[in-house]
Amino acid sequence: MTDHEVLKAVGECGVIAIIRRLSPDRAEKVAETLSSAGAPVFEVTIDSEDAAGVIRRMSRALEGKVFVGAGTVLDAAAAREAVAAGAQFIVAPNFNPEVVETALRYGKVAIPGVFTPSEIVAAVQAGAQAVKVFPAGILGPEYIRQVKAPLPYVRMVAVGGVSARNAADFIRAGAFALGVGGNLVDAKAIREERYDLIAAAAQELIAAVRAGRG
Repeated sequence: MTDHEVLKAVGECGVIAIIRRLSPDRAEKVAETLSSAGAPVFEVTIDSEDAAGVIRRMSRALEGKVFVGAGTVLDAAAAREAVAAGAQFIVAPNFNPEVVETALRYGKVAIPGVFTPSEIVAAVQAGAQAVKVFPAGILGPEYIRQVKAPLPYVRMVAVGGVSARNAADFIRAGAFALGVGGNLVDAKAIREERYDLIAAAAQELIAAVRAGRG
């Protein structure tokens, strides 16, 4: 699958579900639940248990049905490991040019974390196909709206503090997609094995994205 196909999938869905620090069995169950609920794009953070193994199994078992990326990728070595495991996109909380370069070398989508316009421009000039505006909850939708005015070509993924309550506002402000963790992959629901609640949350979030797009 090409990086253009992955970007298209992220844009069409509008949601990247963040799966963080779950056991492999639970991570895979969450992935299946999200995919069935219409949210087939998710990142497995590399600080999760056996993250590479989880990415590898998801990529094989759900091939053609989901788009699996790696998150919290802080250095080139971690990026290479994620790509080798089958990650289709690489997400980071910060902008490290070496991580972007590694993702691009293997034909993957790079989504580095940024906070300022200077970081956004530097990341795009380094080749990043999209940027992770983080923490978006603190900056707010208006920040994205203001920055998009001089930088309309930048695909901005709002991450941090995003939920179904403010999702439509971020999309209306110009966000390309939203990265959502705890407000979607709820820890209490997972402990209680209430995967139906996660499915319902995914559907609510996707509905909010569609509402934001009008």
